[in-house]
Amino acid sequence: MAKTLKQRAVKMINRFKHLPVIEDTSGLALLEFAFTAPVILLIGLGGLETANLAIAHMQVSQIAMLVADNASRARESIDEADIREIFTGTHLTGDAIDFSTHARVILSNLEKNGQTGASAGQWIRWQRCYGANTNYSSSYGNENDGKFDSSLADGIGPVGKKISASGATAINFAEVVYEYQPLVSDRFFGNKVIRYESAFVARERDDHAIKNASSIPNNQLWKCNVYGTIDNPPS
Repeated sequence: MAKTLKQRAVKMINRFKHLPVIEDTSGLALLEFAFTAPVILLIGLGGLETANLAIAHMQVSQIAMLVADNASRARESIDEADIREIFTGTHLTGDAIDFSTHARVILSNLEKNGQTGASAGQWIRWQRCYGANTNYSSSYGNENDGKFDSSLADGIGPVGKKISASGATAINFAEVVYEYQPLVSDRFFGNKVIRYESAFVARERDDHAIKNASSIPNNQLWKCNVYGTIDNPPS
């Protein structure tokens, strides 16, 4: 009985083995592609997103250096018109990553406060900001902080890496925060916030007070209560 069932099974297999539909392999490549395409697509899109994130990091880093360096290049004195030019350069540099609407730039001028004894320290003489992102402010202080006390005695910056001005010099310190805008999807890296800081000593400048030789109206200055862009400036 068992032998008969086995013979029938073999006979049935042999009957179907040579059917044209079984022997036809013309769609094999298409079937293989259907299985592998999603994997290849995922790897490709992941590579694009990784490259875009790397470019965003590079541009935000460059913007931080650009802001601090250009603010330090203004000789003799620095003007509100200089700040406008610096932030225009910031906008153009970050245009490819839609920087202005998703970022915040805080530029602080740090000096010795001129106090003596226990009140001696550093102070933020002035501070200017750029960008439409309202989620971030300076991590180290606001304009006039430390002017009459030693609250900024060690300067500003990350713990263990604080910097301070010496003598009659001033430090231009830039904080840049950017909410990364994914090229493909935020499922690859989640909600990324890119942050860079940069500082430069003011060059050949003894007067660090910010001027307004162009008489720009107060409501058009890039103060830190303003959240705007070059395309949508304060007014």
